[in-house]
Amino acid sequence: MCRKFGWRTGCFVGRSAAGKPAGARGLGPGVAGDVLLVAEGVLLMDDVPDASVRVLGPCRIASPLAPLIDDKRTTQHYVDEDDRVLLDDTLSMVTQRDVSLDSLPGFEPAGPRRKIFFDPSKTRVGIVTCGGLCPGLNDVIRGLVLELTSHYGVTRIFGFRNGYQGFIARYAHSVLDLTPDLVSTINENGGTILGTSRGQQDPEEIVDCLERMSITILFVVGGDGSLRGALEIGRVARERGDKIAVVGVPKTIDNDVPYIDQSFGFQTAFSKASESIRAAHVEAMSSPNGIGVVKLMGRHSGFLACYASLANSDADVVLVPEVPFTFEGGGGLLRFLHRRVEERGHAVVVVAEGAGQDLLAREEAGTPQGSDASGNVKLRDVGKLLTRRITDHFTAANMEVNLKYIDPSYVIRSVPANPYDSVYCIRLSHAAVHAAMSGRTEVIVGRWRRRFVHVPITMAISHRSQVDPAGDLWLSVLEATGQPVQFR
Repeated sequence: MCRKFGWRTGCFVGRSAAGKPAGARGLGPGVAGDVLLVAEGVLLMDDVPDASVRVLGPCRIASPLAPLIDDKRTTQHYVDEDDRVLLDDTLSMVTQRDVSLDSLPGFEPAGPRRKIFFDPSKTRVGIVTCGGLCPGLNDVIRGLVLELTSHYGVTRIFGFRNGYQGFIARYAHSVLDLTPDLVSTINENGGTILGTSRGQQDPEEIVDCLERMSITILFVVGGDGSLRGALEIGRVARERGDKIAVVGVPKTIDNDVPYIDQSFGFQTAFSKASESIRAAHVEAMSSPNGIGVVKLMGRHSGFLACYASLANSDADVVLVPEVPFTFEGGGGLLRFLHRRVEERGHAVVVVAEGAGQDLLAREEAGTPQGSDASGNVKLRDVGKLLTRRITDHFTAANMEVNLKYIDPSYVIRSVPANPYDSVYCIRLSHAAVHAAMSGRTEVIVGRWRRRFVHVPITMAISHRSQVDPAGDLWLSVLEATGQPVQFR
């Protein structure tokens, strides 16, 4: 029991007749000897996600980092390993749960443990990067390698090339031996030295590869699809009785992974995107009736468009997937742009790639969309729709219009991380190594309410984080642009 709050941690749980650990929920079949770290309140409340963290077994080995934390207890700046980080952060949210204090839902804190599961001298580690590029990938690889070698004494670290393809024999991708010397300066460059790819691979074959190479820890750096793959790898390893820790470092330039404050690389991405908005503003101001249209990434979530627009407040309109819009009518987008150009002589529109897909579906009905290697339906081009409809509107009104269309997607995601993201990446890397060495598995590391925590992968892929049309971020966008709450 936790000394302060009564959380049950590190306990062996009984097994039910069905073969699951007694009281476990949403984690799949149990494995004899597995440990579930359970906040008792989480299991009692049906409306709360299961924040249980799976552990491979009891931690009996003294951690090399134990001397750094022996005397630490929960403070404003540190969370003890036996404590919890609460899910809720307002009095009203806590009150509405109507449960006792020790039953409030929360996350297991990240960070070094006093005891660890793996013997560092006998541990072999794999690292893989998957999905699209994102600023900070090399920083994460470097942080993982340096923490493993410098503080835990792990000497065998393998980098798998080109995403999950790197585990599959038929692709014949070589394995990279990751050493401190090799990764010492990779953070200065964008992209990933391991390469990446999209698409599913057979988790059975991946675990076969891990077994052949005697790898007991796998770090997966990727987004929603990659984390689903990591969960499957963990499941196969568990069913085979393998003690393999699978730990994710969530990567998404759209910032749409739930239960974490922000994804690494996001700060760099919206900073770079704001430069394109500034360029569109300069172009628009320099021509009669100038209009700049900037399309940014954001398949289902408009965080990048919102933050980039707020960074310099040059946008007159921001369009995101979470807020539908219409072109026509007195309250439509075209009429608002018409008035803005008449009043100011120019306008800038920032649009997330996933916005307006309902309008495109009607206009392009019958045209097949197709899908990418990951199975995602390919989005229709909202940027081209905007440029066409805006041009047609001003032409019909006998008004000159000078429209510039900018799509900086690949420029944004391929740049090196800025200093803020570099710091965030190395702290995430430290947290991921601590989690893995202590036997945590099927888990990601992230920051929640400014605290580093462990989030079960099942929670991290349960839904997408999106801009709340009733939230303070969207309110700030409306205040900065002067656009209406919705174009109706």
